[in-house]
Amino acid sequence: MEYNTKGKVLKKAVVWQDLYFYRKSDALYQLTVQFCRRFLPAHGDRTVDQMIQAARSGKQNIVEGSEDGQTSSEMEIKLMNVARGSLQELRADYVDYLNTHHLSLWDVASERQQRLRDFCHTHNDYSDYSPFVEKMSDEEMANMALTLCHQTDKMMCAYIEHLESRFVKEGGIKERMHKARTGYREAQDAHMQALEAENAALKQKIQQLEEELRRSRRE
Repeated sequence: MEYNTKGKVLKKAVVWQDLYFYRKSDALYQLTVQFCRRFLPAHGDRTVDQMIQAARSGKQNIVEGSEDGQTSSEMEIKLMNVARGSLQELRADYVDYLNTHHLSLWDVASERQQRLRDFCHTHNDYSDYSPFVEKMSDEEMANMALTLCHQTDKMMCAYIEHLESRFVKEGGIKERMHKARTGYREAQDAHMQALEAENAALKQKIQQLEEELRRSRRE
């Protein structure tokens, strides 16, 4: 009898490259690099390093969280929240840029913001944005980045809520290992009980055959 415990301890690996919010975070990182290159000083401004690092931290912690999630649900949730925190810092930097340069943060109800929101909602990869980057003003790029920040954060919140719900139901790796060991022991016990019952039945059958043989000899 085989005991199959595959998949009971390690969770199925998440293909993070296919996660929409990862793809948006990667687009956001590349947009931020281009924004800093075009509109911020190449030297002497710490904002450049802060913005690029925050954007990179956002996408990288999604990758690390997804990879670590196979063995540690707690670490996955933690790193996803770190990614959210990094993107919130980036969002604050873009808002600061608009404010300090006396540019507009587009109103959520405005027609141009609605068009931008619809475009970002249906486009996840930097290749969708790159044809426009060199033609956009700093105000346009900043508002695009902010829209991506909001949409990515909303998607990540839903994903983290899913992770937390699954953790409550399934537990972490210790709980899954305990369940796997318990299941293995229970399967072994059931198998031994079946063998003992089969052995008892065979003994009884042998006794019956021996009795029949003795009777036939007496006759």
